Amino acid sequence: MRTLCTLLGAGALATLAMLPGQASSHREAPLIAQDPMADNTDLYAFVDPNEPTLVTLISNVIPFQDPDGGPNFYPFDPNVTYEIHIDNNADAVEDITFQWKFTTEVRNAATFLYNTGPVTTIDDPDLNVRQFYSLTRIDGPRRTGRRTLLAGRLPVPPPNIGPRSTPNYGALAGGIQQLPGDMRAFAGQRDEGFYVDLAIFDLLGVGSGEVEDSTAGFNVSALALQVPMRDLTRTGTMPAGPSDPNGIIGVWTTTSRPAVATRSAGKVDYTGELVQISRLGNPLVNEAVIDLARKDVFNAITPTSDGAALDRVLDPEVPKLLNLIYGVQSPPAPRNDLVTIFLTGIPGLNQPQGVVASEQLRLNMGIPPSRQPDPMGVLRGDLAGFPNGRRVGDDVTDIVLQAAAGATPLTPGFNIAPNNQIGDGVGRNDVPYLATFPYLGIPHAGNR
Repeated sequence: MRTLCTLLGAGALATLAMLPGQASSHREAPLIAQDPMADNTDLYAFVDPNEPTLVTLISNVIPFQDPDGGPNFYPFDPNVTYEIHIDNNADAVEDITFQWKFTTEVRNAATFLYNTGPVTTIDDPDLNVRQFYSLTRIDGPRRTGRRTLLAGRLPVPPPNIGPRSTPNYGALAGGIQQLPGDMRAFAGQRDEGFYVDLAIFDLLGVGSGEVEDSTAGFNVSALALQVPMRDLTRTGTMPAGPSDPNGIIGVWTTTSRPAVATRSAGKVDYTGELVQISRLGNPLVNEAVIDLARKDVFNAITPTSDGAALDRVLDPEVPKLLNLIYGVQSPPAPRNDLVTIFLTGIPGLNQPQGVVASEQLRLNMGIPPSRQPDPMGVLRGDLAGFPNGRRVGDDVTDIVLQAAAGATPLTPGFNIAPNNQIGDGVGRNDVPYLATFPYLGIPHAGNR
């Protein structure tokens, strides 16, 4: 039976979702729900626990992948430009962009099969449908800045088709590519590592029955990088420590398509300038709920325009409903505490000097990784966790719920029960995370 605390947590999740700056998104807006190959789902940024001079960046796309979804499965779209952006001077404009572009090759178009025999290596001749990607770094504005090709043709591991087609998938899908300058890259299918009970969409409540991880059993597609810190700072040097302002970066991810799609029998031709159609920084907002009037707009704008929806941060609607339905007392408007946590960063933790308020996942790279990570991150004193960046195991749902209810040091009068105890009831992922890059778990196999 679900507890009252879980019910309250569901409402609080909706509360936080009113913030314009945090876009997490599994089918979060009407237009992108029609375009899953371009849909950003989650973003991670953290100091690497194995090599603390590196930062790991992961952008997930293509939500709710059914492992049995053949014969086409879930390829990266060659017509989509996938990007991760870094703001290292706090002006809400990208200073560095990492850009992925994909190509698809079919060895034998006369068969419907994705593979014609067991696939045991990433370049196995039995793999009929293959994908490759280029990775480019752009310094300055993403469309006009200086471009450096980091790799021109890297292979994408195949999806986890099933035990006969992809035996020993863990070894097959390593797919980690060593790049010049101590960088590593991975692009391919992974387990969906964001654990959450999504029954909140049933009238702000989680309903009845057992608590469940609504994303269990599904896969996503991950774009992952390991990058030396010195290559992300504005000075090109390593942060000297937690108090070094050079060490704070903002991160967000986007997808873009050419403006014009021309359909004819059996094909679609894309032309024109690139148009941004999905955007994601902090988890858990655009999907549940930036208001319907602004969902698609948020996906299309840059961080410099985030002030247009500031009203949803300062005076969110759902706390009033929580009080009416459940009697939960949240801090009154204006919610400057939420502006601090999600739009500017927290002073003394990850707020950069002269910051322009905008939706970015902010990371202080000068804070070393935790020896014993706490899934509740900063709320339990683990300064290397969310909302200082985001690690794959962080329980961002519960953290966000409690922050929305005011259960943080920024609003100490509300850092009490039940506000500081609410959650969605899901405390861990269904699949173990990996101990090494790319950290997200092995994807579920088809034909289970």
